[in-house]
Amino acid sequence: MAVLAKIRQRSALLIGVIALALFAFIIQDLFNSGTFGQSSKDVGSIDGKDISFEDFRVKVSNVEKSGQGITSTEAANRVWDQEVSIALLSAQFDKLGLRVGEKHLLEVLKSDPNIGKNPIFLNAAGMFDIAKFKEYFKANPEAAQFITEKEKDATLNAKFQIYNTLVKSGLYTTASEGKLKYEMEANKVDFSYAAALYSSIKDSEVKISDSEIVDYMKKNEKKFKADATREIQYVLVEDKPSKEDEAEIKAKITSLLNGRVEYNAKTGKNDTLPGFRNAKNIAEFVNANSDVPYDSTYIAKNSLPAVDADKLFSLAPGQIYGPYVFGKYYAISKSLGFKAGVNAKASHILIGYEGSQTPNQKEKRTKEEAKAKAEDILKQVQANPDSFMMLAFTSSDDSSAQQGGDLGYFGPNQMVKPFNDFVFSNGIGKVGLVETPFGFHVIKITDKQDGIRLATIAQKIQPSEATSDKVFTLATKFEMDAADKDFNATAKQLGLKVEAPVTAKAMDESFGPLGNQRAIVRWAFDKETKEGDVKRFEIANIGHVIAQYKSENKSGLVSVTLARPYVEPILKNKKKAEILKAKMTGSSIEAIAKSAGVKVQQATNVTLDNPVLPGGVGQEPKVVGNAFALAANKVSAPIEGNTGVYVVKNIKTIKAPALPNHAEYVSKVKAQSASDASRILLALKNNAKIEDNRLQFNY
Repeated sequence: MAVLAKIRQRSALLIGVIALALFAFIIQDLFNSGTFGQSSKDVGSIDGKDISFEDFRVKVSNVEKSGQGITSTEAANRVWDQEVSIALLSAQFDKLGLRVGEKHLLEVLKSDPNIGKNPIFLNAAGMFDIAKFKEYFKANPEAAQFITEKEKDATLNAKFQIYNTLVKSGLYTTASEGKLKYEMEANKVDFSYAAALYSSIKDSEVKISDSEIVDYMKKNEKKFKADATREIQYVLVEDKPSKEDEAEIKAKITSLLNGRVEYNAKTGKNDTLPGFRNAKNIAEFVNANSDVPYDSTYIAKNSLPAVDADKLFSLAPGQIYGPYVFGKYYAISKSLGFKAGVNAKASHILIGYEGSQTPNQKEKRTKEEAKAKAEDILKQVQANPDSFMMLAFTSSDDSSAQQGGDLGYFGPNQMVKPFNDFVFSNGIGKVGLVETPFGFHVIKITDKQDGIRLATIAQKIQPSEATSDKVFTLATKFEMDAADKDFNATAKQLGLKVEAPVTAKAMDESFGPLGNQRAIVRWAFDKETKEGDVKRFEIANIGHVIAQYKSENKSGLVSVTLARPYVEPILKNKKKAEILKAKMTGSSIEAIAKSAGVKVQQATNVTLDNPVLPGGVGQEPKVVGNAFALAANKVSAPIEGNTGVYVVKNIKTIKAPALPNHAEYVSKVKAQSASDASRILLALKNNAKIEDNRLQFNY
């Protein structure tokens, strides 16, 4: 009682302490989440220009709601890329003092079909009417916000068009470049060569260390530039059914074949319940016992499970097949009979007309003209059935023209009614003409498929509760043990496999072969997560992933793991080149070839524009370039090429005749460099100072 009294006396103090502790916890959380910090205001900045989080959040939300079926992270990435691009380009527009006039702005707005093709803004001739456009928004102030937003986008678009034109205009191809192009195409060289190929040395004989790969990347920094990454290794403990689980599900589904006796508590007697073999209401029986609802449609053979298709399709009415495995299910099927021609295959030639729903009409024509053309095509096909494909290529207004009019297989009522009725009322080979809202169709029925109707009971093969408990216990034990011990050694001890590490960037969603596992990536980049930390993630329909944050790459270069497949062959070839060069000694090309154990080969009429060596060697520009540089009968030093080390001997160089001008070749070079303007945004991004704070807002 004395203790209770003391507690009562101090209850106010205890409540105060608890309240203070809770308040401190909330305050700490607010500071940690950035609510009271400066970082909470901005989701990032581009060259000192801040991006407001609130504006960013609204834009991300709008993209998510756009009906494109993308995730919140994908939406955030898309909006971020747009914000970066707009900020960088807008800065360029301002530097150049770009301005957009009303005429240019209206042209951009008109290019939007919702405006330019909107009947509200069209005159009697069907043309866009500026007066009607302006009058509409004067008379409808509530629509002003819509056009204001559209004008912002249109202004940016118009400025970009001007900017892009300026950049393209600044790209200039000189006469000297045209002359060089001509000489690269027209000058030719004949030479002998000895080739010691890299493939003559086994890859296993040449080792490349991680430090060598890093050194190579540093020397070629632009090629390997990357955002900071974190490497995560993991163990996957799959929650999958055991052999005992599979046997139990198989036994359960087998037991449904025959009737069973079940005690009826209401009557106090045993009832004999029908089985799958003799159930009177087959649909009701399937729906009561199957994880997959009853399907009354007829199925073509090629739509049945491949392994069991022959046996299922040959079932007589009332006959049962199974149990058999169908994907992740055990199944038993009962034949309910066959039906001829359940699916059809047809080709068509569509002739549209003004007013029809033809999506890709090639030429304007009246309904009467379309009908006359379709009838003429029908006569041609009837006279020569083999002409159908070519006529479809040349005459059909449907996208199927590229496939010779072939529409593939389809079931009843998948096509508009007149089309459907013709195809399913006639036999294979029949050709006819029907009219639908899309136009006139010349139809040829090319095939039909028979089908079988099956009543199928399918039960999912899934882990039992006992199996899932064992998996959970194992995953939890590994998580706890690996937190204090070596990750790889602990996995080996428990009979688990450590998967190949995943290298992730901060805003990645994909996690190696496991696909979208944003939670794992977000955890690895959380400021509270330290190198070596371990965490278990429960993945629906997969099992448990126990991840370890292994290391961080702050170098600004891609990880060695990612770079190795690309860099290792290059460095191996360099080491092989040194070995091969040491063998290639001698005063003549014949002697050099002999010392390297290869033959002297010949190359004729080779150009710099197409520096391909005969015999399937492929392109060797350095080798051909050296051959051109040599005087006649001179032998080169060893050359490191793409496929091996080469020594060449110039036989003769054939110079092309001089041209009075090289305008044709200037045009060629200009066409090849036309896309250079599109690289401007990438260049701006590479030179910009970009701060990305999206992680602070749990994206």
